[in-house]
Amino acid sequence: MLIGRPGCHLCADAEPVVRAVAAEFGLTVVEQSVDDDARLSAAYGDLIPVVLIDGEVHAYWRVDPQRLRAGLGARGR
Repeated sequence: MLIGRPGCHLCADAEPVVRAVAAEFGLTVVEQSVDDDARLSAAYGDLIPVVLIDGEVHAYWRVDPQRLRAGLGARGR
């Protein structure tokens, strides 16, 4: 899951990276806006963009594609 908000420049940078890496694993990306969910805003409003893998925070602010690949590759181990 990619959590962000419209107009966030870091979110705009992260989105194509997350989509490309997810596609390598045959995964689709679910996007949520902190502006649409008070719970997400309270938890992650100052950290966006936030990438969750299996409900756990994997990255925030900047997304490193190599680290994301490693995180997705470790799923289910």
